[in-house]
Amino acid sequence: MDNAALLLQVGFRHPIDAPNADEAFGMIAALTGQNIPDFHAAIAACLIQGWIEEPIRLEDHALQCHWRLVLTPAGVAEARRRTGA
Repeated sequence: MDNAALLLQVGFRHPIDAPNADEAFGMIAALTGQNIPDFHAAIAACLIQGWIEEPIRLEDHALQCHWRLVLTPAGVAEARRRTGA
């Protein structure tokens, strides 16, 4: 499974909301049982394809950013296609 597909699979099944990218990486590794060798490139590939929303969020009135993995409708469709769901 390629790295982008792994991210789609995780995002399809689990909400990921972390204080930063490093913790998100750790959460995804714990859920999948493996490290994504080039995590940032996989995120960039998913963003380019329009499968995920921008992961870094600064909510209204927040003092710091959060990192979230949220699939777009196109990402949900791609995750379903890849998993047969």
